[in-house]
Order: sequence, then C-alpha cells, then structure tokens
Amino acid sequence: MIAETTNYELLELIRQRSAKGFELLYDKYSDALYSIINRIVTNTATAEDLLQDTFVKIWKNISSYDEQKGSFYTWMLNIARFTSIDYLRTKQYKNQLLTGPDDVLQYAAGSDRTLPHSDHLGLRASVHKMELKYRQVIDIIYFYGYTYEETATMLNIPVGTVKTRARKAIQLLRNDL
Repeated sequence: MIAETTNYELLELIRQRSAKGFELLYDKYSDALYSIINRIVTNTATAEDLLQDTFVKIWKNISSYDEQKGSFYTWMLNIARFTSIDYLRTKQYKNQLLTGPDDVLQYAAGSDRTLPHSDHLGLRASVHKMELKYRQVIDIIYFYGYTYEETATMLNIPVGTVKTRARKAIQLLRNDL
C-alpha cells in the first residue's frame, strides 16, 4: 500500500491530519531518515529518539513545507539532519563526552568493529591513561569521525587548540606504545 500512495496524496493526508497518512509516511520514510540520523549521532537509542522527534516536527510543521522550494523528501531530510545536529550541540551530549573514561570510551565497549584489534595494540589502555582533554579530542576526532571544526564547536574551544591537543595526544600514544 505504501507504493500505491504518491507523495502528493501523502502530503494531502498529512495536511488533513490523517492518522493513516502519518502511518504511511512513517512506513515509507522511517528507514531512510533513521539511517541519516544514526550516521550523525552514532548511537542507536539516541537515533531512535531523534527519529521520533523528527516525525513530530514533520507533523507539526507540515504547513511550512513549500513544494516550490524542494522535494518533500529533502525537506524531511533537512529536519532530520538539523534535529540530529541540534542534539549534538546540547549540554546533555557534551556532558556525555566529558563524564570520564568509562563513558568516553564507549566506542570500544564489546566491539572490535570500530577499532580493529584495539586491545591487542594496547591502544585502549593508552587512551584511557591520557588526561581528559586529550582523551576527548582523540575520542571525538578519531573514533567518532568528526572534523577539527566540529570538535572545536562541541568542546567550545578554538580549532587551533583542538589540533594542538590531537597532535599531543598522538605523540603520547606513540610514546606509550
């Protein structure tokens, strides 16, 4: 039934506040939007919450969608992206990064997919021994894949400081290994 409903019909159902329209919208787009959100926040539980927030925003703001400015999917995709980015800017997320070794090193908990053979290299233990300011930078840039600029924004420090800390952290790792 999802394929039978065109985007125009779906839009009309949602604008009429049809529960069936919302159900069809969710069935049609939830996987794609979840994928985008999960790539940004890299945490499945958080991504699921943000997906729900995204659909609530779509539902509430459907009247602001303008067909002349772009496709419906692109509009929803932007809502998902901005919702995810807004989450990364929250104190809650930043506090998770600052809470200490156990929370900061979640990337390695029970999974060798993010960092192959990290236990064999002694990398986890070396990163764990670093001062918090270096551990944060290594965690955000190298394990979560953020840029220097994004890291500077998250930690509320200059980009130059992030680069200096990253360089120092790498030197510390080399000396420790």
